[in-house]
Formats: sequence, C-alpha cells, structure tokens
Amino acid sequence: MKIIKEKLITDAEAKEILEKKAKNEELKYEQKNALEILKKFVEFKPERIKKLVEELKKIEKLRDKQIIAIANSLPEDKDDLRVVLHKEYTSFTPEEIDQILQTIKKVI
Repeated sequence: MKIIKEKLITDAEAKEILEKKAKNEELKYEQKNALEILKKFVEFKPERIKKLVEELKKIEKLRDKQIIAIANSLPEDKDDLRVVLHKEYTSFTPEEIDQILQTIKKVI
C-alpha cells in the first residue's frame, strides 16, 4: 500500500470513509475490524462532528491534534477535558476551558 497523504481525521469521518469504501469494494481485515469498532462507539453524524471541529478551530490555543481528540471523546466536564488534553491542560485558562466545554455543548 502506498501512502499518498496523511491527515488527522475524527472517528466519525473514519467511519464514514470506511462505510463508503465498503459499498464499493471488499474491505481488508484491519479495515473491517476498524469499521466494526467505529460502529459501536461513534454515536454522532459526521456533519455534527465537522461543525464541532470548525467551532473548536476558532479557539486559537487549540492545535489540530487536540481538536480531533476532543471531537472523538466529547468531554462533558473539566475532569474529562483534563484527561483529553493531558499535560497541555494547565496551559489553558479557566475561561478557555469553559469556552471549549460550552462549544461542545452548543454543537452536540
């Protein structure tokens, strides 16, 4: 397999891509397994997650990797967000933390 380009995507986007690919061709073993897992754990439609990613990108301090992690886990409170952001959590102000959580609640 040749890698043409690499891009960070959300779980919802990965599920959508694999479902489209499964309609056109037989998925490989790893792809089938990934799709089955994504079907079990991805609850929201890709459009809603894409909207969330767009809104989170407006928060300047968040990097793409953090945005994807937030969109995949959808933290509900500060403790959940602390787990997602790991070491970087302390670099955010309480206002920025609240803004991230409010953005999630608004979109989802």
